[in-house]
Amino acid sequence: MSYDVVVIGSGPGGYSAAVRAGQYGLRAALIEKDPKLGGTCLHVGCIPTKALLHTADVWSHFVHAADEGIECDNPRLNYPKVIERKNKIVAKHAKGVEFLMKKNRVEVVKGYGALRGNGRIEVRDGSGATAIEARNIIIATGSEARMLPGLQPDPEIILTNIEILNLTAAPKSLVVIGAGAVGVEFASIFHRFGTQVTVLEMLPRAVPVEDEEVSKELERVFKKSGIRVETGAKAENIRKTGQGVRLSVTLSNGKQEDLEAEKLLVAVGRKPNTESIGLENTRIEQDRGFINVDAYQQTAEPGVYAIGDVVAGTPQLAHVASMEGMVAVAHMAGKPVRPVNKNRIPGATYTEPGIGSVGLTEAQARAQGYKVKTGKFPFAANSKASILGSHDGFVKVVTEERYGEILGVHIIGPSAYELIAEAVAAMEAEATVETLMSTIHAHPTLYEAMGEAFNSVYGLAINA
Repeated sequence: MSYDVVVIGSGPGGYSAAVRAGQYGLRAALIEKDPKLGGTCLHVGCIPTKALLHTADVWSHFVHAADEGIECDNPRLNYPKVIERKNKIVAKHAKGVEFLMKKNRVEVVKGYGALRGNGRIEVRDGSGATAIEARNIIIATGSEARMLPGLQPDPEIILTNIEILNLTAAPKSLVVIGAGAVGVEFASIFHRFGTQVTVLEMLPRAVPVEDEEVSKELERVFKKSGIRVETGAKAENIRKTGQGVRLSVTLSNGKQEDLEAEKLLVAVGRKPNTESIGLENTRIEQDRGFINVDAYQQTAEPGVYAIGDVVAGTPQLAHVASMEGMVAVAHMAGKPVRPVNKNRIPGATYTEPGIGSVGLTEAQARAQGYKVKTGKFPFAANSKASILGSHDGFVKVVTEERYGEILGVHIIGPSAYELIAEAVAAMEAEATVETLMSTIHAHPTLYEAMGEAFNSVYGLAINA
């Protein structure tokens, strides 16, 4: 069998690339080793976690219904139903991906794909191996959770993002190792479900990729709500007990403490799935298991592209994978295309309060030599946030002082992951602070806080 393009991996990057190839009239195939299409994001990542986060939001409203003037005596959390709803959402969208393949005439090949060099791919399934040839190949094999040395995940106690999604009940206590997006999102979910949560982070602050003020605010709100957060903390001597897990923790002040919990979630990052896909049969260059690519996602092997979590130097985010797939397919098809601008990639963390960010942090901007001017507006002064009862957080704008160039926008607060869209579009359009100051924002809305934050760069915010 021969194709114009073969995509290995059906996550958001892979299936999006396959759809675009079909739209361009290319003969395309999609190789997937798992029973269903959609990859990590759909089955054990973005979608199921956000389903649980939504339920946690709804549950919080019921628990605090009296604050809204609603009498809701003795609300009960039916956790198996919560998981059932999550699974239905995943199943629906998995079928949606299958439909997209048929609609765009993409052939789905079941099995484990590995490169054999010179445009050849070997696909192995339970019945043997099949050879496929392609003018172009896209590696979209994704990533998997890293595990701490000496530990192995299990369905009951030592959990990754996979096992924790299949718990049959919310645990009484949970220790989370790692305060990146995955760790803090699960902490936010289970705390609201009534779990006693402790978050341990080895680095000096939570969500360390975010602006420092955002990290401080998330830690403050978490601690105020009852989530214990220990940064600069080292966990070791982790062992299972009859009741759960026990571990020793060295705190930032040097003190040692033993912790016990019913469950342990390890959320210390993700490693690329590149070990057994035949890279040794190609000229592809790697960096600690990640694949090096050029601006158009091309590897050093002619005709072979890489996108998503396997790529060196870009964030492991589903929307990054999808856009990289668009770039790769457009390039191979000879269509007009702009490479991914790493400074225009939005980050989104779906905690309560939520986080949305794009561009340089204040520290990064100063380190790069910019003369920085910042503006900041608190949600406490936003009327819609008051209506929602969600007052924590702020919008922070990082700009270049002389010309008003927008260098970065960092939001923590209600629906921050939605609000960041305006900043991404503004930066993509090369708008200035003045452009956003003169942009009319509807009232009362959360995104009014964006306009106020841009006005505050020049000390002209109205409501603060």
